[in-house]
Amino acid sequence: MSESSRKEELKNLVGKHFIYTYDNGWQYEVYIKSETVFDYRIHSGIVGGRWVTGQEAYIVKMSEDVFKISWDEPTGTCVSLAFNLATRKIHGTIFFPAWVGKDPQKTVCYQNEHLDLMQKYRDQGPTYPKMVVDEFAEITFLEECGRDRDDVINCASKDLPEGYTLREN
Repeated sequence: MSESSRKEELKNLVGKHFIYTYDNGWQYEVYIKSETVFDYRIHSGIVGGRWVTGQEAYIVKMSEDVFKISWDEPTGTCVSLAFNLATRKIHGTIFFPAWVGKDPQKTVCYQNEHLDLMQKYRDQGPTYPKMVVDEFAEITFLEECGRDRDDVINCASKDLPEGYTLREN
């Protein structure tokens, strides 16, 4: 698929910033920067406080208002999210390697500044058995921010600017 076709296919997704809450209570935030890159931070859950910018991903349109994002992290965690913008519903599956499930706090950082360490932990393992989290979520906040911005997700949850709320819309 050509770059212009891909841009057209994903035009209703790129630039979106949203917060979603899984049925288990975990809350995540995502900003889709481009057709292949997104930023995220995790507000709660076993790795709450972790945040990442410039995460490369496979992003596809499945049907009108339904998209899928899948990626493999330096930690060895694999994630796949399918979401419907019209219904504000997400289904996510996270495959945490065993080492993350046993000691999730090791990953709670700004990952970009600790890539070598994350890869070291991944390589030391153990990777199996995987901890699989398979959950539905609701998009509780959604806004259009435009593409390729570095100021949408640019700090940890604990450092959110005054007035920033994890509101439910």
